[in-house]
Amino acid sequence: MSAQIKNICVLGAGTMGHGIAQVCAQGGFRVILEDIKEEFVKAGLEKIKRFLQGSIQRQKMSQEEANAVLSRIETTTDLVTAAKGADLVIEAIVEDVEAKKEIFKQLDQISASHTIFASNTSYQSITGMAAVTQRQDKFIGMHWFNPPQLIRGIEIVRGEKTSEETVQTIVDLCRRLGKEPVICKDSPGFIANRLLQVWRNESFRLYDEGIASFEDIDKALKVAYGFRMGPFELGDLVGLEVALEGSETMYRETGRDIFRPARCHVMKVRAGEYGRKTGAGFYRY
Repeated sequence: MSAQIKNICVLGAGTMGHGIAQVCAQGGFRVILEDIKEEFVKAGLEKIKRFLQGSIQRQKMSQEEANAVLSRIETTTDLVTAAKGADLVIEAIVEDVEAKKEIFKQLDQISASHTIFASNTSYQSITGMAAVTQRQDKFIGMHWFNPPQLIRGIEIVRGEKTSEETVQTIVDLCRRLGKEPVICKDSPGFIANRLLQVWRNESFRLYDEGIASFEDIDKALKVAYGFRMGPFELGDLVGLEVALEGSETMYRETGRDIFRPARCHVMKVRAGEYGRKTGAGFYRY
């Protein structure tokens, strides 16, 4: 079924978007990477170039292969140009449901009737976003993990009206990209982030209670269970403000106290210390 997808539009050139665009281009697809400012798309493209150069240095890719990947990526700041010829639009903008709904309303007027819409949201309702369009059967969640170039898993989230054809098309696409899809119903946090929130929140509460330093909590989970990163390191990587939005969404949607954000997390975000992107979070960079 994925053979019908030839041209992919990725909206948002940030942490997730540029990586998704790179993976799709490596898979042989024509990609248009769009963002609202020229400086954003240029920064995204530069990150792709640096990643490819690193792959060349590690002998994972030849210069010719890297050039071929780049030749399949175009950039633009014009939404109409980005979406009008796309068979699939993957939205990877800010984790703000109203912003996402607004862009999908616009896309619904621009895009061809066969175009599939996919949101890379971590927490927001796929059904709720699909409802602002006239193509709920062609609307799906496609939750990639950070960094998209390296993490094999992608959550495929079926909205209330997502068709089986759309699900199968996206599953086939993921496999063509060398990814391993898992399918779930539309629910708060889907699979991975619902489990992640419990792990992270309880770790943060251990720190709030003074039971251990955040460094030792991270170390304990890594040495005991073989995790590559501890919860504080991971929070700093993805952005503590993004993680807090997820916790608040889960708490609001489920009403379960286990998802209530920990105090240390709230205070870090209030202080503007979001992690790596600001140079400080729980750790200093």
